Amino acid sequence: MTTLQILSVLFATAALFGWISVRWLRLPITIGTMLLTVLVSLALAGAGGLAPGMHAWAVDFSRQIDFGSIILHGMLPLLLFAGAFLLDLEELGREKLTVTLLSVVGTLLSMFLVAGLVFLLAGLRLPWIECLIFGALISPTDPIAVLEMLRRTGVPSRIQAQLAGESLFNDGVGAVLFLAMLDAAAGHAPSPWSIAGMLLVRAGGGIAIGIVAAWAAGQMMRRVDAYQIDILFTVALALGGYALADALSLSAPLEAVVAGIALRHFTQNQPVQRIGHDRVDRFWQVIDEIQNSVLFVLLGFETMAVSFNARALLAGLAAVLSVNAVRLAAVALLLALVRLVQHNHVSSTWVLTWGGLRGGLSIALALSVPAALGGAWMLNATFLVVVFSIVVQGGSMDWLLRRWSRKQPA
Repeated sequence: MTTLQILSVLFATAALFGWISVRWLRLPITIGTMLLTVLVSLALAGAGGLAPGMHAWAVDFSRQIDFGSIILHGMLPLLLFAGAFLLDLEELGREKLTVTLLSVVGTLLSMFLVAGLVFLLAGLRLPWIECLIFGALISPTDPIAVLEMLRRTGVPSRIQAQLAGESLFNDGVGAVLFLAMLDAAAGHAPSPWSIAGMLLVRAGGGIAIGIVAAWAAGQMMRRVDAYQIDILFTVALALGGYALADALSLSAPLEAVVAGIALRHFTQNQPVQRIGHDRVDRFWQVIDEIQNSVLFVLLGFETMAVSFNARALLAGLAAVLSVNAVRLAAVALLLALVRLVQHNHVSSTWVLTWGGLRGGLSIALALSVPAALGGAWMLNATFLVVVFSIVVQGGSMDWLLRRWSRKQPA
């Protein structure tokens, strides 16, 4: 199939399943879209005897999609930039301590604890280094899934800033840890100091590129009165900055996040007649929503690329239990530390725990793991965690928030 044909199928599926989700299922668009795509993919995968032609077409279609490349080098720059650009900077500034602890310390804790639990729950049949690689790729919460959920459920603004800020910033930490574990598996045993140095270089370089590029784009936007040019500069910043950081082996996801936040900071005080704030915001809101729908269709089609067996199902079950148990422990510990410093700090351990969704980024990282290092079981386990995370956790957030809000003082 040509690229145009693949895109046509993806957008048509997203539109049709989104329509069914809203009109009949009464589900949030992205959750209903992914659920329907998974169910249809499973039905097609099991229809080999009844409809071999349809089954063969579906398998061939899924194999032609380069999921990792589409997510990491196609959709992720725009989605990360949109999420960061649309953040409430005032609330994010108030929650900087919580966001820093959750995104840095929380990701480190999660990697080691998830690795240990998967190692034990899987019956000690998985190599320790493979468990560490899995812990690194599954620990970052996915900003794409998290931000969509926040807009849908109406989380209080302070908790929105905590959850969204963590999910946007912990990508850089998780990516560096993931690469460090791959180096260790290849025979290069990185020391804690080398990992810290790698984190500082990659993260610091990505942050620097994001700030400088955003400042330059902001200066250009201030000198014209045309919202079309403003939009083009934001798109160029989202894609160009990410591509530059990626080419320099720096943290491209962190660059996209910082570029979005920095551009908002540099332009928010400019008069409306100089920068088309409303139109630029609406553009990125639409881009974000459309790409989210297509992304969740992609994740649903990934079902046909995953081959399940007893070992993979056992690892997936262990992963789902481990990821959520570790998330609860890490969030409770770090929020307790924050409250020691900020006595009136407002947050919710349960909301932050259940709202720490995993999504396309974890699957893209799992797809890059070589088969010799357990790539097959990691992909299967990651897929099960992502499906549980988005469908079960994301789908039940409304109920959890209603219960949480009733317990809060008026």
